[in-house]
Amino acid sequence: MNRLEVSIAWRYLRSRRGSKLLSLISVIAIGGVVIGVSALIVIMGVMSGLQNDLREKILIGSPDVRVLNFGSDMVLRDWKPVVEKVRRQSGVVAVAPFVLTKALVGAGHKYSDGAFVMGIVPEGEGGPPVTSIRSFRTAGDFRFQTTDGKQRGAVIGAKLANRLGVYPGVDSITLTTVGTAISPVTGALVPREVHLEVTGVFDTGMYEYDNGYIYVSLAVAQQLADVGNDVTGLELRTTNREVAPAVAEKLATTLGYPYRTEDWQAQNHALFQALRLEKLGMTFILLLIILVAAFNIVGTLTMVVADKTKEIGILRAMGMPAASIRRVFLVQGTLIGGVGTTLGLAVGLVTSLALDKFKLIKLDPQVYFIDHLPVDRAPRDIALTVAASLLIAALATIYPAIQASRLLPVEAMRE
Repeated sequence: MNRLEVSIAWRYLRSRRGSKLLSLISVIAIGGVVIGVSALIVIMGVMSGLQNDLREKILIGSPDVRVLNFGSDMVLRDWKPVVEKVRRQSGVVAVAPFVLTKALVGAGHKYSDGAFVMGIVPEGEGGPPVTSIRSFRTAGDFRFQTTDGKQRGAVIGAKLANRLGVYPGVDSITLTTVGTAISPVTGALVPREVHLEVTGVFDTGMYEYDNGYIYVSLAVAQQLADVGNDVTGLELRTTNREVAPAVAEKLATTLGYPYRTEDWQAQNHALFQALRLEKLGMTFILLLIILVAAFNIVGTLTMVVADKTKEIGILRAMGMPAASIRRVFLVQGTLIGGVGTTLGLAVGLVTSLALDKFKLIKLDPQVYFIDHLPVDRAPRDIALTVAASLLIAALATIYPAIQASRLLPVEAMRE
């Protein structure tokens, strides 16, 4: 490609007397690309932001990887040697046992409700924390320390605490589960009850946790679930969440049967799959805008070919080869796509930055758990958008360029 071809392509794009319509159509074609690219960048950023924000909220109390086992009892026996093996696995930052069970919770009045009871290692014991749930406490702490010096406390979700009408340091709750022992008198199962002081409240902004979770010490949860010294499984925190699936796979191979692993994606597979599908659908829909802009490019170049037929014939008669004619229109279409993509990229990034920094779109935190629409400017999504736009614009120039190169000089100059 030489300067002559670029110069002719640029001249064909510019407005001149008697053909201002072509210049307007060129602007419209560029505008279509700008709108498509900017809209795609903003919407993909919003979808990624919502997905990341929801993921972070879900994983507040959920670890990167869980080590469980097969079996009807659903408990992990002789788990302390397993902890040492897991700690030696590359990519593992922290590991801790947990006990998860369900119980009926009451606060001394007629109202009671069901809740998940999560037994974890008290704060300050057993190394670094695995999840970030401890950082969302609004009252008390996760040491579960009671007034009698024992670890018989409970940290309860904010919404559940409001329904029960309990306050840390003032009230207590009763957790009741169905036991396995049978009464010799009634022949019915004997329930187990545990009385605990409310020593803390947490508020994550995630309804599932705040409305139905209670955290207690590991020993109390073992007593409530009647598992002795066994645990439900082990929680792991990895160096970052992206390597969690690979770490889980390696651990499953290293530990072998009867152990199994679940990474954070597998624990919430249906939800994250739905989010990915929604993002893919929105991306496909917005790509149609760029495709419409590509048709504008085709129409623009086709009209240029029709308008410049005489000039093309003169160039061919002067010795310009068909390949050069093709490149003239390829350059013209590429300029439209390149300028439109660049402007669309700038508009999309500025709009995304403004939406996120100034919180232009407000949301009700009581409904959406966030106070504004988050936007995540992922470099990978931006690069894919730019590449797709340039590729579509380049493909749109092929047909008009071929049609122009096939014009015969005599037929082109006949009129």
